[in-house]
Amino acid sequence: MRLCGAPHNRKGPDSLLSLVRDAGNDPFNGSLYVFRAKRADRIKIAWWDGSGVCLYSKRLEKNQFVWPKIGHARVQLNHAQLMALIDGMDWKRVRSIAVKRPELVG
Repeated sequence: MRLCGAPHNRKGPDSLLSLVRDAGNDPFNGSLYVFRAKRADRIKIAWWDGSGVCLYSKRLEKNQFVWPKIGHARVQLNHAQLMALIDGMDWKRVRSIAVKRPELVG
């Protein structure tokens, strides 16, 4: 999943994936591409699921989505970070923990 910048809010899934292609990425590689509105109160996620283009949209009523500084850098999130972002939480605080394999008892 990649965070992409702030496009025009009226763009649909095809236009968003065109922005992905124009930035030099493959919009049909299965990655989720996340876009936000200028005020950071809305996000859109566009991706190819293997059979068609999908679009997810969410607007926060009272808060803003946590977003890195706008620039040309790409940000990749893991599943837990994506869920935190969608919930309006600070996804940058979500870290993976190392889980040790359990030892056999007995």
